[in-house]
Amino acid sequence: MNENKNSGKSRSSFSGKLGYVLAVAGSAVGLGNIWRFPYLAAKYGGGIFLLVYLILMLTFGYALIVSETALGRMTKRSPVGAFQTFGKSASFRLGGWINAVIPMLIVPYYSVIGGWVTKYLFEYVQGKTAVLAEDNYFTSFIAEGFGAELWFLFFSLMVVVVLFAGVKHGIERVSKVMMPMLVILAVIVAIYSMTRPGAWEGVKYFLIPNLDNFSWMTVVAAMGQMFYSLSIAMGILYTYGSYMKKEVDIEASTTQVEIFDTAIAMLAGLMIIPAVFAFSGGDPDTLKAGPSLMFITIPKVFASMGFGTGAGILFFLLVLLAALTSAISLAESGVSTFEDQLGFSRRKSTVLMGVIIFLFGSASALGFGVLDFVSVLEMTILDFFDFLTNSLMMPIAALATCLLVTRVVGLDKIAKEVEQSSSFKRKRMYCLFMKYLAPICIVIILLSSIANVFGWISM
Repeated sequence: MNENKNSGKSRSSFSGKLGYVLAVAGSAVGLGNIWRFPYLAAKYGGGIFLLVYLILMLTFGYALIVSETALGRMTKRSPVGAFQTFGKSASFRLGGWINAVIPMLIVPYYSVIGGWVTKYLFEYVQGKTAVLAEDNYFTSFIAEGFGAELWFLFFSLMVVVVLFAGVKHGIERVSKVMMPMLVILAVIVAIYSMTRPGAWEGVKYFLIPNLDNFSWMTVVAAMGQMFYSLSIAMGILYTYGSYMKKEVDIEASTTQVEIFDTAIAMLAGLMIIPAVFAFSGGDPDTLKAGPSLMFITIPKVFASMGFGTGAGILFFLLVLLAALTSAISLAESGVSTFEDQLGFSRRKSTVLMGVIIFLFGSASALGFGVLDFVSVLEMTILDFFDFLTNSLMMPIAALATCLLVTRVVGLDKIAKEVEQSSSFKRKRMYCLFMKYLAPICIVIILLSSIANVFGWISM
């Protein structure tokens, strides 16, 4: 394993550019792309949502990815240490810890959804395609409580095993195998979906922008998805940046991650939306099924197809690979924080992260059954953790990064870090967004999310 000496302590690193790009792409390509992106695209206008998302990703998203990666490489620290490198006051500690805590809170409930995916894959392998398409199957399964808990524990165990193996021999090795497999499976399932009778209308709905479908909430939803999809404001990019060697091109790597992430999101849309059109004829209620699209609507689609079992196996294997790579990245950010801030060994840090996953994940898994009497703001435990992290903490964390870069570190220092190995062709755009536009976009996301929860606006 490669090491970087920092303050007398050894630090793991990726073997090179490919390892870094695949690991970051693995963190970005997850349930956000394959579960969340298609249902948001279907709900908020198809092609016009896709266009808005692409514009935001190439500008706003790019600026934040570069910032977090550069800060991580510059300081060789995970989020808390990165912030405290530039100041020891409470505000610096708070900014760092918000970034650090987010993945620790996300990975437990993320692993619960990963457990659901694993369960569905297992059932498809057994040929239970018709059973999975039954109306109450999903709600009955998650309400069982202990059944969902066991699948959550199985998924979590896979994540923890990779973490124990370390950065180069665990995360990087798994990413190099899983990401190519994920792309191949995505292409196969997308082609199958697009060739179903009636599916072409879904392809046109998803790829061709229609201004009649545009609304302000299209922009807000696309902004929120960009955070979730690109692993921004989760501490991951600080952590992975700290593992990056100085000779790795930050700008080129960021561009490759953008391309990889967008390609998978588009493939996910082409897997799901055309299939739903073929199944429902483009019924608006079906398209707006929301989070249940993958676990309720898609199994019905597969059951209506002649090759439904095979399609189900391929699809949920693909989703499982994506969920694993993202969950590993989220958990790794927590492990790195414990190593840096508590001085723990990697093994001890991994055990602590595993305990956190178990405690908070179990609460989320049982929140639909045994603990269904517990609710916060009229939300289940899992939904509350999702709201807390994605709608509140992530915009605040991103705003903290913007302020750190523009008010403390300085745009010139970030540019100098990037230019050690990159030509920084988008430097002017980067400075414009970090200084003016990004903070405005972040505040809009935060206020819109809060207003939505309290029913002041509808998303």
